Amino acid sequence: MDTRISPARLRIERIRDVLRNERCAAVLIPSSDPHLSEYLPAHWQGRQWASGFTGSVATLVVTLDRAALFADSRYWVQAERELAGSGIELVRIPTPAGAQHIDWLCQQVGKGDAVAVDGDVLGLGAARQLEAELGRCGIRLRSDLDVFATAWNDRPTTPVAPVYEHLGPEAAESRASRLQRVRAAMRDAGATHHVVSTVDDIAWLLNLRGADVSYNPVFLAHLLVGPERTTLFVSESKIDAALRAALAADGVDIAGYDVWGAALAALPADTTLLVDPKRVTLGTRRRTPARIVEGINPSTLAKSRKSDSEASHVRRAMIEDGAAMCEFYAWFEAALADPARTTPITELTIDAELTVARSKRRGYVGPSFGTIAAFNANGAMPHYRATEASHATIEGDGLLLIDSGAQYRGGTTDITRMWPVGTLTAAQKRDVTLVLRGTIALSRARFPRGTLSPMLDAIARVPLWEHGLDYGHGTGHGVGYFLNVHEGPQSISRVIADPTMAMQPGMITSVEPGLYRPGQWGVRVENLVLAVPAGAGVSSEFGEFLEFETLTLCPIDARCLEPALLRADEIAWLDAYHRTVRERLEPGLAGAALVWLRLRTAPLA
Repeated sequence: MDTRISPARLRIERIRDVLRNERCAAVLIPSSDPHLSEYLPAHWQGRQWASGFTGSVATLVVTLDRAALFADSRYWVQAERELAGSGIELVRIPTPAGAQHIDWLCQQVGKGDAVAVDGDVLGLGAARQLEAELGRCGIRLRSDLDVFATAWNDRPTTPVAPVYEHLGPEAAESRASRLQRVRAAMRDAGATHHVVSTVDDIAWLLNLRGADVSYNPVFLAHLLVGPERTTLFVSESKIDAALRAALAADGVDIAGYDVWGAALAALPADTTLLVDPKRVTLGTRRRTPARIVEGINPSTLAKSRKSDSEASHVRRAMIEDGAAMCEFYAWFEAALADPARTTPITELTIDAELTVARSKRRGYVGPSFGTIAAFNANGAMPHYRATEASHATIEGDGLLLIDSGAQYRGGTTDITRMWPVGTLTAAQKRDVTLVLRGTIALSRARFPRGTLSPMLDAIARVPLWEHGLDYGHGTGHGVGYFLNVHEGPQSISRVIADPTMAMQPGMITSVEPGLYRPGQWGVRVENLVLAVPAGAGVSSEFGEFLEFETLTLCPIDARCLEPALLRADEIAWLDAYHRTVRERLEPGLAGAALVWLRLRTAPLA
């Protein structure tokens, strides 16, 4: 490659010019925005712009003579390919929460030098760790520099999509009721005010939705909840007159998005402000003179526990989603088998056709994330995304992984299934079966209410560990209610647990163990589950127990399995699941989709 015209090399040099002018030795660039969102508006995709790496999570560090991208195992194959020729080295880290970038900085930056970071996009908790660790190395942290303000000449503007209300029967609780609940939690914490910057919390709390962030129906805003009135800081052009009046009637005032910092600075000194250090930035904290009380956002805990009404709407959304997938897969299998077909089926075709099938369903709003349709070796990249420039044609023999989801007015879906193309090998069937055993094991688990969610992670890994196998990502993430497909506080993963991660009734979580063989194939089998009180046969002597209700409705293709590796109880679980899928989806299907459903839900036993 001619490195003189490599976009990443040129952009890194622009960043270095800014560092020299500002007398900084390095800059740390997280994958983040002022709301600490997972999916970022283009305006804050500086890490991607500078490095060329398109994965959703990584940290870029640039010094005056070196650059490194820190990424976990989900992205290693992708990062190697996308960083080629950029001059940026890939540093492999074991988990997304790894702090290897700090150790690297301490080795590369001299004592007394300054490391820059934009404090407006750095979480408060992460900033404290960074400042403490760099301080031990004699390095100063400078948090007032946004290198992209100078280096990124054609930086996109912030989005301008309108905000709308989440109305109808799917909006199960009023805005006033939710604000009342948050104020009660504020009083319990001894706070007079509460600051909220996470956009899904704001959307949930105010029963509002938007389209500022890809796949998540949220909008850019900050919120300040006071003892009587609440102020929503949002681009005023997003709020029409009718919505402004409705908000005002519930005690919510509108102020410009750009006056957020000034409003915090103007809070009286005797204000006691409730702040969640995991969900506000360093810049937000430094803007206010108020006394701070730290604790998790009350809305984060509340929205993670779906009400009975919300759970009912989610079940209906799952029926719509399952029917759409039956329609798609019936078409897909017929198209693959059609000898007269002249147009090739590619990974991009799958994405497009799945979206068309879902768009016909009642309550559909849009995809909940970018579809991962990954054939053979592409499946070994957990966050692979096909593009026009790089994608596979579905032909020959192999394993096809399809991870997709949708937003409905009554719920958010996320599902991964494996499909055989041509003839599968014994090794491929073995891998799919072992992963499915992990999905079944966790789906059947019973555990005491309040169990910290990371404690459940090993349950899904045991069937793989028995064979010396493992996977690098977490086993399960929380899922929103017509909100973010990834939400907390629960996380079934190998993270350090804290009390907010306790499993409670009403939490919707994914179950998605996997197995990835670079250059060959990848496997993941994913359902969404709802935490519910355990049924009959569980003693109350030891407290309340929970179990999982599987929400996702779509067959698990038995052609990908080696039945001899399944125990009788595991086969019984699979057959019972398929009976449920068939019973719930049959009434809404006809023709080829119905025939396909019945074929793919036939008993294994």
